[in-house]
Amino acid sequence: RRILRLAEMCRRLETEEEKVLPFYPSSLAEWEQEDARRILAASPDEPLARALQDYMGLERFWQRFNKAKLEEKALERARAALANRNRHLRELLQQYLAGAALSQKVPRDPPPL
Repeated sequence: RRILRLAEMCRRLETEEEKVLPFYPSSLAEWEQEDARRILAASPDEPLARALQDYMGLERFWQRFNKAKLEEKALERARAALANRNRHLRELLQQYLAGAALSQKVPRDPPPL
């Protein structure tokens, strides 16, 4: 019940793309999709497979959960890359400022002899 209540709450937060295209494109070939449909249509013989049929309604939940996790990992990597770039730019700025400060200390005209 808790998961279903959370799914209802999350439905309100979905983007327009997720509302219009709720199903993610499959990476399976057409013949693989047909095999999967045939297997899912057949009644399972094993007890574990029968128990898993009760949770088929959560498939969409797991698709979205996995998508969110992948996006989270992608954002973490992008943030790390930006942090490295920021650190590099700060080092370059410090080198530039150190060079500018040093050039101001050196007199422009040599003293007369």
